[in-house]
Amino acid sequence: MITRRRMLSGVSIVGLTALGFGLTSARSATPEGSFEITKTEEEWRAILTPEQFQVLRQAGTERPFTSPLLDEHGEGTFACAGCDLPLYSSETKYDSRTGWPSFWAPIVGSVLPRPDTSYGMVRTELICRRCGSHLGHLFNDGPAPTGMRHCINGLALVFHPAGEDVMG
Repeated sequence: MITRRRMLSGVSIVGLTALGFGLTSARSATPEGSFEITKTEEEWRAILTPEQFQVLRQAGTERPFTSPLLDEHGEGTFACAGCDLPLYSSETKYDSRTGWPSFWAPIVGSVLPRPDTSYGMVRTELICRRCGSHLGHLFNDGPAPTGMRHCINGLALVFHPAGEDVMG
């Protein structure tokens, strides 16, 4: 007999198993919309690591607590790993204890929100406004002054220390 407990346990095990195998993805490799920078799938694969391609172009999610940028606390700018557009200032980074680099605000005009209903959830996906790359998701449980948490995959970012030139 299928009980509620067995059903929930089964769903939990399947979900945790999927996450345990690393990156997860729910969408195609082509973000919708027109962007300043466009490339073919082959061109993206040539400039990104397989893991970056999975996150940036297929809306994947890296495993929590695996990004070296989680512990990056220097002054500087976090840019898109796909096109190097400056996305977040180190001044807005904070430790959300979720396992992913988190920020309470982006650099104005750098990040676009769009609805995400993958995995049966309703969320807000964040993408790079210049190349359409998937960055992560937006949640309303962040600190002041915005109350927002930009939960971003470290694989979607490149850190440029203060004083280093950023393409922008």
